[in-house]
Amino acid sequence: MPPPNEAPEVPEAPGQDAVAGPPRRAARAALLASVFVIATSGLIYELITGTLASYVLGDSVAQFSFVIGLYLFAMGIGSYLSQYLESKLLERFVEIELGVALVGGLSAPLLFKVYTASGAFRVLLYGLVLLIGMLVGLEIPLLIRLLKFSLDLKQLVARVLTLDYIGALVASLLFPSLLLPRLGIHQTGLFFGLLNAFVALGSTFLFPITRADRFRLRALCALTVLVLGAAFAMVTQFVERAEAIYFGAPVVHSAQSPYQRMVLTQSPRTTRLFLNGNLQFSSDDEYRYHEVLVHPAVAALGRDPRRVLILGGGDGLAARELLRYPSVEQVTLVDLDAVVTDAFRTLPIATRLNQGALTDRRVTVRNEDAYKFLEGCTESFDLAIVDFPDPGNYAVGKLYTDAFYQLLRERLGVRGVVVVQATSPQYARESFWTIVTTMEAAGFMTAPLHVYVPSFGEWGFVLAGGEGLAAPGGLRIEASTLRYLDSAGLPELFRFPRDIGRVAAPINRLNDQKLVAIYTREWSVWTR
Repeated sequence: MPPPNEAPEVPEAPGQDAVAGPPRRAARAALLASVFVIATSGLIYELITGTLASYVLGDSVAQFSFVIGLYLFAMGIGSYLSQYLESKLLERFVEIELGVALVGGLSAPLLFKVYTASGAFRVLLYGLVLLIGMLVGLEIPLLIRLLKFSLDLKQLVARVLTLDYIGALVASLLFPSLLLPRLGIHQTGLFFGLLNAFVALGSTFLFPITRADRFRLRALCALTVLVLGAAFAMVTQFVERAEAIYFGAPVVHSAQSPYQRMVLTQSPRTTRLFLNGNLQFSSDDEYRYHEVLVHPAVAALGRDPRRVLILGGGDGLAARELLRYPSVEQVTLVDLDAVVTDAFRTLPIATRLNQGALTDRRVTVRNEDAYKFLEGCTESFDLAIVDFPDPGNYAVGKLYTDAFYQLLRERLGVRGVVVVQATSPQYARESFWTIVTTMEAAGFMTAPLHVYVPSFGEWGFVLAGGEGLAAPGGLRIEASTLRYLDSAGLPELFRFPRDIGRVAAPINRLNDQKLVAIYTREWSVWTR
């Protein structure tokens, strides 16, 4: 008698896959477990490609939306095509699993190499997403057909789909919290590629197959494991060499956080910081940026600053400028990414640049989201320095909304002053003036200013405060301690030539974030 709730063995019909009877209980459990691995690895590859797309192309919402939609569409194509596989299902399953292992496992290094070598990133990105999705879409229908003789159809579908969804949940939890920060994006893909290869190898032990097929499939599995294992061992050196070529200088430090990839390079002339491949500063001219970011705001305050808030600025360079003022008693620096602040607190190459600002007893570093910090903050500050990345995606764009500036205004009061990094009025003119318009909508008086930084071109800031704010006429610090700024040149920062002067611009609200679309459109003209 068959076990309860199980279908009796069905004799193999002519032309069916050559599977000699249903798998044993242990083998059936192993096949069901492989569903979990397939689901987990499939979503991991999807998250890897989506993450790389957001790193390279910006606008994380749009990129993840494209990747997820394309991946699910490709899975549908794969599921449809599975009906045309009619014989040797186990062999086809193993071959497809090895295809997933190689394509998915090597996807991150391949995309990285193409990004650093040519402009074909989008073509390869969407091609890989389609291929991985189709292969994963083929796998589950084949597994169901392999198991159909040993389980009632109702039980089979329920168990397979349950494991599929659980695997997806596990992947979505592990990727940002453990895999990405610990293994990195390249090793994560290769690790799951190896898991897929071992699933394929294990499958060759579950059904009787011909000696020739068994030898061929196991040889292919061994070769795949060898390739992925070698890639796993060498990928760090590969990435370092590729980054050195791309960044044009030796990489002295790199790290991956859940939010971004940080790279520090050093040449005989300069040290540079890159986040997700985008230059953040170059040591040969960053002083221009940071002196203009900090000192006009202190001058506009009209009194000695005591309690200062820095939002962003995890490199400690803005804090370095603030600590020139003896009156400063407390600096609260809020930066989301501990990987950045830890590096600039401990690495000798970094602490030389910020003069040890992040280890100064007056500086408190808090690694949390700036928006949430302001929502829960009850402290008041004399001065706020806002040094976020440009609003290239919606996660950052929320920090440029009227709602955010209203929260900030509450922490400053009527006499407080804030200065905001506001992208380039030359390359992103409407974006710059959108930030100005948005701050005014939040109740600030504004005094926009700009400076030429050789590494970036013309760069803009928005000085803002309560009623009566005016462009400052002099510095509150001995100008001889600065490398660029002096009192005579201060008024010129607030004069805008006609080609970068004010234009009509919308308010950037939390519910629409128009600034992200404007910024993406404007900068795309210069990056083609």
